[in-house]
Amino acid sequence: QVQLVESGGGLVQPGDSLRLSCAASGGTFTSYAMGWFRQAPGKEREFVAAIGRIIGSTYYADSVKGRFTISRDNSKNTGYLQMNSLKPEDTAVYYCAVASPAMLISRSANDVHYWGQGTQVTVSS
Repeated sequence: QVQLVESGGGLVQPGDSLRLSCAASGGTFTSYAMGWFRQAPGKEREFVAAIGRIIGSTYYADSVKGRFTISRDNSKNTGYLQMNSLKPEDTAVYYCAVASPAMLISRSANDVHYWGQGTQVTVSS
């Protein structure tokens, strides 16, 4: 059983930056790919970004490519999502996830093994 705890969300203005963190415990972090999903009110949970287990190949949704950067520090069992040039449409609850490598290609929540509790990101002027 892996426990994931996100932090770093908040209220920011358009164009600002935020860095989300995801601390993992209770399992072998390097056994899993890691990803971030988000869910806005009234919408389905959607893929944002993912990173491989060790080498760190990264994958992004088109809507965030060039603005968001996913990374992980396996020595700290922690993953990150650096979000720059934030837009109002980025407003959502952001969820950290660990998953099978299949998620890197499928980008599907169905391939997620464990979820964090979520952290709210609100982008508004």
